[in-house]
Amino acid sequence: MLRRLRFASAGYSHGPGILALLDGMPAGLPLETAWIDHDLQRRQRGYGRGHRMALESDKAQLLSGVYQGRTDGSPIAIFISNREHEGARAPNLQPLYIPRPGHADFAGYAKYSLPDCRPVWERASARETAARVAAGAVARRLLHELGIRIGSYVQQIGSVALEPNEEPTWALVEAAERSDVRCPLEAVAERMRSEIDTARQAGDSVGGVFVVLAEGLPPGLGSYSQWECRLDARLGGAILSIPGVKGIEIGPAFANAGRPGTEVQDPIGPAEPVTRVGSMGALRQSNNSGGVEGGMSTGQRLVVRAAMKPIPTTLAPQPSIDLRTGAAAETEYRRSDICAVPAAAVVGEAMVSLVLADAVLEKFGGDSLLELLAAYSSYVEKPLFGRASWTGADGERRQA
Repeated sequence: MLRRLRFASAGYSHGPGILALLDGMPAGLPLETAWIDHDLQRRQRGYGRGHRMALESDKAQLLSGVYQGRTDGSPIAIFISNREHEGARAPNLQPLYIPRPGHADFAGYAKYSLPDCRPVWERASARETAARVAAGAVARRLLHELGIRIGSYVQQIGSVALEPNEEPTWALVEAAERSDVRCPLEAVAERMRSEIDTARQAGDSVGGVFVVLAEGLPPGLGSYSQWECRLDARLGGAILSIPGVKGIEIGPAFANAGRPGTEVQDPIGPAEPVTRVGSMGALRQSNNSGGVEGGMSTGQRLVVRAAMKPIPTTLAPQPSIDLRTGAAAETEYRRSDICAVPAAAVVGEAMVSLVLADAVLEKFGGDSLLELLAAYSSYVEKPLFGRASWTGADGERRQA
């Protein structure tokens, strides 16, 4: 599949900074660094985050792709400096010979025939997700022009979880923005903080589950034609690429696996005044599909849940080996978060934004924002029912 919107990143955790490169964005999109900085700051917040977040203050520097406050159609380069790299704060980066279980250290050392684990540590670090959030903020800006909004909340941290909600609402997202654990219910949030505190005191860490919602999607993003074109497959790959995320579901997928088929469908029925493609989602009274059927968006709310494992860096040492000798060794504690689930939720928003923006550009095209908006408007306003036949009265085949 040829991607319309391409994203890549470069940089090390303790290098001069992180670079995000976004290619394929149409020209004419209003874009200021404040829009990107807002999401970068949201990523840095969260109860259970480590000491480094107190040192860094992520700011985006637009190096290319924007002219007079609007995208110009060329690749967008965004640089985010690592303040810790500056002056006296610059870390002394020594070789690392004891791989940490749960990290990329050991496999990366073997794969690239490296002398030690330091290069793996630097590139595989979750610091790279700052680039994802920066690029995702640009994608979110494009979706905003189409009336599509994306948000998240935390459903679970450790053993503390919200009561199951079959159809999450946007009100949960709005409430989560006021919480340092991104939990919409303060009573549950307080228990989550206590869970994080208990892990900190024990020299341990905790994981959890976050939910990403997208509203205002048109039906038909993605395709059933090939496996890699399916929207759910693209979302799955994007979310699972986030460091620490080991599971994903779209809608209540795991709960549905234990229910009979007649209970998990989303029946289609008449609902006035649904007359155009853009209002197609109103024909459903339930959303067990999570907003995706047959690899395509249904026009309903997209619901993505992701499970993040506990951060593998712990204050308590873990068994390992010394790569210089092969002898048994123990890991040494390196500065880390106790819980990064609230931050991962913001990264999840960015990855969903990138996938959806790519799917939008794939379907509607346009080298400029004006062209995109015209094609999008034409599609969503198209009549939903009573279309003409593909074969006209004169025998000529033509599309409705």
